[in-house]
Amino acid sequence: MIIDAHQHFWRYSPTRHGWITDDMAAIRRDFLPKELEQIYRQNDIDGCVAVQVDQNEAENEFILAYARMYPFIRGIVGWVDLQAPDIKERLDYYSSEKTIKGFRHIVQGEADPNFLLGQDFCRGIALLKSHDFTYDILVYHYQLVQVEPFIAKFPGQQFIIDHIAKPAIAKHEIAQWEKYMRAISKHENVYCKLSGLVTEADIKGWTYDDLAPYFDVVLDCFGPSRLIYGSDWPVCLVAATYEEQFGVLQKAIDRLSPAEKKQILGENAIRFYHL
Repeated sequence: MIIDAHQHFWRYSPTRHGWITDDMAAIRRDFLPKELEQIYRQNDIDGCVAVQVDQNEAENEFILAYARMYPFIRGIVGWVDLQAPDIKERLDYYSSEKTIKGFRHIVQGEADPNFLLGQDFCRGIALLKSHDFTYDILVYHYQLVQVEPFIAKFPGQQFIIDHIAKPAIAKHEIAQWEKYMRAISKHENVYCKLSGLVTEADIKGWTYDDLAPYFDVVLDCFGPSRLIYGSDWPVCLVAATYEEQFGVLQKAIDRLSPAEKKQILGENAIRFYHL
């Protein structure tokens, strides 16, 4: 079974999706399950985890409505205000929605360099484990300095690094990112998504050789048992077709055994997100 553990849906709005810049104009439109269902059929993908884009609870309802219509949406990573005084009540509420597997905050957009370590935010994170919720860590490579001390505070919480922490692939910078990722990978409760590489490279002229060193690092430090495939569709489309980004992933893991490939392509996602 192949699971795409990171993709998005949206009805495009210039106001809500202002992060879609002019050089990403190809994704300034609606992206909904009917289109993705066809792509999955063509690529033998069995299901997905839909990940939040907007930071409000209406986003959860938006994705849940589609999950009820399309069985291939196996899980949802939603959004909730983890700093809110009533966070326990909100998590209690979402515990009844079995498709919601965890939450994410767009930390990459936070100006505070210590956002992850904030007292109120950590209070919310501390409540996730009792509800069996996962947490997706979305940061840029230069924010990794706060990730290791953050995850060290929660040894029992299931974490996953989105998009291998967005290294500066286009600039071929790797040393500092690698140092932090190796430190983070020592925490056995942290997984990593093999996603988002093509959009951190030169979107108009990347090659597999540009991406390979970054694949090599995470394969070495996390190993096949804690790596999970994600397409980042439709964001990937600014740099590659679905087939191209999936082909890159398959090439990167070609050296692995059939059992290890199965882990990365589906089994790890099923285990991590309780699909």
